Parts: sequence; structure tokens; C-alpha cells
Amino acid sequence: MSATNMVAERAGRSATTASAQTLDLDVLGLDAVAAANGVFDGELAPKPRRSFTKLSILIAAYNEEATLRACVKSVLAAPLPAGLDREVVVVDDGSTDVTWEIAQRLAAHPKVRVFRQPENRGKGAALRRAIAEMTGDVVIFQDADLEYDPADYPRLLKPILEGKAEAVFGSRFIGEERKVLYFWHTVGNRLLTLLANMLNNTNLTDMETCYKVFVADCLRAIPLESDRFGIEPEVAAKAARNKLRTYEIPVSYNGRTYEEGKKISWKDGLAALWFIFKYRFSSNYADAGKVALDALEQAPRFNQWMFDAIKGHLGTRVAELGSGRGNLSRLLKQRGNVLVTDNRPEYLDELRERWGHLPNVRVARLDLLEADDYHILSDFQVDTVVCLNVLEHIEDDLGVLQRLYQVLPPGCRVVFLVPFNPKLFSRFDQEVGHFRRYQKEELESKMQSAGLRVECQFYFNKVGVIAWWLGNTLLGQRSITSRQLKIYNWLTPVFRVLDPCLPMSGLSTVIVASKGAAA
Repeated sequence: MSATNMVAERAGRSATTASAQTLDLDVLGLDAVAAANGVFDGELAPKPRRSFTKLSILIAAYNEEATLRACVKSVLAAPLPAGLDREVVVVDDGSTDVTWEIAQRLAAHPKVRVFRQPENRGKGAALRRAIAEMTGDVVIFQDADLEYDPADYPRLLKPILEGKAEAVFGSRFIGEERKVLYFWHTVGNRLLTLLANMLNNTNLTDMETCYKVFVADCLRAIPLESDRFGIEPEVAAKAARNKLRTYEIPVSYNGRTYEEGKKISWKDGLAALWFIFKYRFSSNYADAGKVALDALEQAPRFNQWMFDAIKGHLGTRVAELGSGRGNLSRLLKQRGNVLVTDNRPEYLDELRERWGHLPNVRVARLDLLEADDYHILSDFQVDTVVCLNVLEHIEDDLGVLQRLYQVLPPGCRVVFLVPFNPKLFSRFDQEVGHFRRYQKEELESKMQSAGLRVECQFYFNKVGVIAWWLGNTLLGQRSITSRQLKIYNWLTPVFRVLDPCLPMSGLSTVIVASKGAAA
């Protein structure tokens, strides 16, 4: 029952509730200065399209002496959108024929890089090696057997280059001519795709397709595990779990027969059934911090409890530092004007899609390690800064407080929630990137050193200490599941009643401070 630990640690990031009449729409609208500086993002300041410069084409090859040379030649000749360079990354998966010798000769081309696995481990293992070696900012999977045509690259890349998608799947079953092949292969593929769609809540038509295209950073952030053909359901499931914007594009297909060298068999189909279930419910689909934030969405009662604990200290122009996926932003935006910030592009994109159109919400990038980013707080005319479960992720936490003090207007209040008690520091803290759990009066002392005046400090989530100790300190748990959070969410009303009665410190501590008024 370590749900409490995660809930309290990674929540995401005296006032009167603002009515619609109190919203300062003139200030919320982009004035000339803010527009010129690109301060806010939303419908009035569209997000610029990302510029991509290199496509990494990943080829896993096993005993492909008959087709590898022609495949690489076709890949090098394939048309690409203007301004996009290419590299071809070939990984020989321990071939027993002359595939490796052919690959070495192909490496004479300046755009071809080749690597060899010491033994045959499977397509998934070879692709993981290729991902580790690639240098491009957009990536496509390419089989070495020429079943798929590289001439399809331009349309596969289009949704990503236009900024509409982070992932694109090529489908063999929508709108293209195709070679007539095995009936039962098609039936098996569609049954597996149907099951994957049901569990992942997607509507793909071809989960097992070779052609999968990703923004490289998004793919690198996914921890892949499968060695063989389980890589296909794994990628589909984890792309869905990471909420990647995904498009599907029709592609041509010239499938091989077994006589021509096809390697996938009915055993791989049965294995795919297991992988579909495994990766749908696995918590190893992203870094521990993102998994935590996703799980926290399953605990709206806990989020409400956390918000209720601090709402009496909030003003009507609130800036949230490290908003993550907006678990707390959802409640903050109901009180007045709110600026939600983060430094991770995927979180900012999601926040813009959710609330960028609202007149009282602005979304902006703010990296707490970059002093130049802090000016957006003064531009927003902030009266309260909220920072929940973020400061512990920054080694130089005092530097953050000092930079805040320099830009905040006089009288501005800061509200921080951080993990408490170094004795509870666990493997989980390390996994999510915590530098510390705070000691008693440690944050208060740092606030004062930065020039801020401490108003009050209090503990939060005392019951969670027990669950944290059992799950993380004693048992060494590294992550949390949605099921655990749902249980904790169900028990939250009981914990809210018990919390004030328990004579102990909390799993977290909340500190409220302010910048003194000008003389």
C-alpha cells in the first residue's frame, strides 16, 4: 500500500475565489510586450513548428544476404522532404550467412553506419541497439527484406514535420494496393490489433506494421524491453500509455512468402498475445516521474485534498512552477488567472491542448535552472507562486529561491510543498530524481537566506508516512500502479479526517513565505 508515497511526492506541481467578473482579461490578453517576447502560449501565440534536420533509418537484419544491399540502396535513394538529411543505422543480429560482410561493405557510404550483435537476440534487441546508436531527431523503422517501400517516407513523415504527431504508423490495410498472401496471417494480425486497441483505447488498423515513425526524443524516452517480435505490441502499447499524438498512414506492401525468407511464425503470434497484456499493464513505459504523474490522475480526491490544504494562501494571479500534466493546475485555474509552467515539451503541449484556449490560463516554458526564464513571472503580474513536489528535484534549490526573490513583486507570496524526513529517503526517491527529503526547518532557513519572510509551515499527509515506509523504505518499491492510487483515492476521505489528529510529522511539509513590501 505504497500509494501514498507516490501521491504525496509527485503531485505535479488569503484568497477569495475569483468570479468571472474579477478576471483581468486585459492583462490576460497578450499585450505588445508579451507578444514580442513570446511570453505566453495559447491560441493567441501559436506554438512554432519544430524544425527537424536528420532522419535516422533503423534496419535490424538477420540472415538477409539476399536483400540487404538492395534495401540500403533503396533507402538511400528514397525521396525526403527538403532540409532533411538521413543516416542509415544497420544492426546485424548475429547473422550466420554473409549479411555482416555485406553490411561492412555498405558502411563505406558516408551515410551508413553498421553495428553487430554478438549473438542472435531478435528484432527488438537489434532495434534497441539501433536506437542507442542513432543521432537523428526523427526516426523510422525499416525491415531489411524490402516488403515495405521507402518511397513512402515523405507521407509517413508529413504529420510529424507538420507538428501534428509524435508517432506515425504505416498501415497495410487502408487504401493501398497490396500483394495477396496468407489468409491466417491477416486474420491473426487483425485479431491482435483488435485486442491491442481494446486494451490501449486506440483505433489502429495495423499494430504489427514495420513502418513506425517517431520524434526521436519521444522514442528514446520509452524504455523498450522486448527482444523478438514482441517489440511491435510493446511499441504500440507504450506509445498509447505515453499519450503520443499518433497518426496512421496507408503504405504499400510487398510481403514475402516463407520460401522467400519470411521469419515470423505462429509462435510469435501467440507470444504477441502475452505481450499485449503485459505492456498494457506494465508501469515501465516511461521514466518514473512521468509514470507517477500519470498514476496521480487516478487520485482526484487526493489532488483536491492537497489543493484544499493550500488554497487559503492563494491570491487571484497564481503562477504554478513545474505543473507537469496539470493535476493541480486543473484546480488552480478555477480560482482566477493562472500561469502554468514546465520545462518538458510534452507536458507543455498537453497543457496547451487542455487549457490554452481559456482566457484566464496561460502556458509558458520555465526552466528553473535558467535565470532568464523567470521574467515571465513579473510579466504576468503574479501575486502567488505555487510549487508542489518540484524543489526536491533541483540540486541548487537555494539558487531557485534567490532567483524567485529577484523577480517577484513586493508582497508576492510563495507556497511550496516538498517531501519531508531524510530518514524516509528510498530507492523510489532516487528513481524519480529527488536530491533530498527535507529536514525540519531546512526549507524555512533557505527561504530566509534568499530574503523571503516565512509566514507559516505545516505538515501534510501524515498517514502516508506509514505506507511510504512499508512500500519504499522496507520493500524497495520503485514505482506505483494506477490500482494503488485508486485504492488510496478511495481512502482519502478517511485520511483527511485522521491527519489533524495524528501526533507525528507528515510525508510532506508545506511552507508559505512572502517577499516583503517595498519600503
